[in-house]
Amino acid sequence: MERKKRAELAELSELGQQLRVDSVRVADTAGSGHPTSSMSAADLAAVLLARHLRYDFDRPDHPGNDRLILSKGHASPLLYAMYRAAGAIDDEELLTYRQRGSRLEGHPTPRLPWVDVATGSLGQGLPVGVGVALAGKRLDQAPYRVWVLSGDSEMAEGSVWEAVEHAANQHLDNLTLVIDVNGLGQRGPTRHGRDLAAYSRRLHAFGWHAIEVDGHDPEAIDLAFAEARSTIGRPSAVIAATHKGRGVAAVEDREGMHGKPLKDADAAIAELGGLRSIRVDVQKPDPAPTPPAIATGQLALPRYEFGHKVATRDAYGDALAALGSARGDVVALDGEVSDSTRSEAFAKEFPERFFECYIAEQQLVAAAVGLQTRGYVPYASTFAAFLTRAHDFVRMAAISGAGINLVGSHAGVAIGEDGPSQMGLEDLALFRAVHGSTVLYPCDANQTAKLVAGMAEGDARTRGIRYLRTTRGATPVIYSADEEFPVGGSTLLRSGDDDRLTLLAAGATVHEALRAADVLAEDGITVRVVDLYSVKPVDAEAVQTAAELTGCLVTVEDHHPEGGIGDAVAEVFTDGRPVPRLVRLAVRNMPGSATVGEQLSESGIDADSIAAAVKLLVEEAIVR
Repeated sequence: MERKKRAELAELSELGQQLRVDSVRVADTAGSGHPTSSMSAADLAAVLLARHLRYDFDRPDHPGNDRLILSKGHASPLLYAMYRAAGAIDDEELLTYRQRGSRLEGHPTPRLPWVDVATGSLGQGLPVGVGVALAGKRLDQAPYRVWVLSGDSEMAEGSVWEAVEHAANQHLDNLTLVIDVNGLGQRGPTRHGRDLAAYSRRLHAFGWHAIEVDGHDPEAIDLAFAEARSTIGRPSAVIAATHKGRGVAAVEDREGMHGKPLKDADAAIAELGGLRSIRVDVQKPDPAPTPPAIATGQLALPRYEFGHKVATRDAYGDALAALGSARGDVVALDGEVSDSTRSEAFAKEFPERFFECYIAEQQLVAAAVGLQTRGYVPYASTFAAFLTRAHDFVRMAAISGAGINLVGSHAGVAIGEDGPSQMGLEDLALFRAVHGSTVLYPCDANQTAKLVAGMAEGDARTRGIRYLRTTRGATPVIYSADEEFPVGGSTLLRSGDDDRLTLLAAGATVHEALRAADVLAEDGITVRVVDLYSVKPVDAEAVQTAAELTGCLVTVEDHHPEGGIGDAVAEVFTDGRPVPRLVRLAVRNMPGSATVGEQLSESGIDADSIAAAVKLLVEEAIVR
């Protein structure tokens, strides 16, 4: 028995060396990469792959598969070396690392079927892992484990500690964090160096089970992973002391080697014992239990009567609850403001599918990303202003190709007395800038309900990051409950043969534009009014038609002028089309506390301000 154990440990050591050699090889071939960061964690990866990971590489969608998230995404050579050892890729593909067209990118992305989410922006792996673990624990009710391999430098990120606290609060004993404590960051020593106890104390204080281990001792690592797997009621962290560049004297524990291929790869490979071709028969997962049935039914959206005043945030809550009744794959998350965003309507109906993320917006978005990897359709809501904190998570979600629905309430100066700290005035720009995103801004309750339902479909027009902006105050219902609002569309609300110009608005300013049109009509000035509820993609055809018919466009938005509706309209004319006169009314001041009416007036986007601007434009046209 002792001889067999020694042989198994020797095989694990050899596998660790193979992972190091392959990390050196791929970085040398590519002329770039992070081999030393990969080499420090190679023994951890070897033991995990050979002894503890339960994964069917031929069936990456197997419901029982463990999930492995490489939070230290720059150590991608190590991950790809693991795939080679598992037989998922061959040596030929391994050596395409970082080449154009290769699946093996500088940092992992879901172009590879075994990668759930893109990593590389440090501090995101654990928060996303928490989302995946929540799915396993509360929804899938499946025995898979979530393994997150993290670097020690990224433990300085606040998002990590949002995740640490949330995982403990939710008793995620199906989650294991493995920290590669090699003590060196990009430019020098990390905050705590190789002080394992510093990490252990912090994690223990948050309620984690912390295990300190020599990260180059396969036997100790094996025991630590087994201990983590057997821990009940709380998440576990394996805190491993390692050496950056392990096994090659020229780079081991040396500063200035980060992110660089080794200068003499051949010598390093020889020092590591040469090339190997060990293949690991990764243990397959146990047959997964039958997942809970996903309820489906007829969608019965709420219907609102013409003329009634209903806040679009209220319609969001009502529509989300209705959607939850029709689709069991819909889940909701909130940042401790569900009574304001109105997602509480869903929480009351479906508490098992509602996830309270508290005031931790990075974890909020990360959990949504993690949940969607397991096939769920998440709606995550908070104040529009606070989603800016999670912009990097949104950006990385787009790289992951994640399908998530984000909802920002309390947008613009229309919130009134709360003042500028609570006003989302940058959110449209933020989400328009995200690759492949959809940005929607409804103006009434029926429109909101239809758009909320449409976001769940994830078709070609709404795949990826989908953002819905809602308004705090009640606004008149101006649409029939039977009207449709396709993404990329708009609605023509007013038009006539003698229109002098076109007002283009969305959300709260649609109603101001309509009132301005009424005022102007009394003075004999008729204007075209278009509701641009789809801010991205914008209805280019409608915008061009308006320009052709009226020659002058006026955009009105409860948002800063940069990156919002005005820019969306301007971009329609960037490909050589004739450019009309374009006037943009937006929030250019720094608001204070005031009533809604006072806020809109001071920002120059209320009905009176719109009418005054139109009159000036008409007068200028007459003079000319």
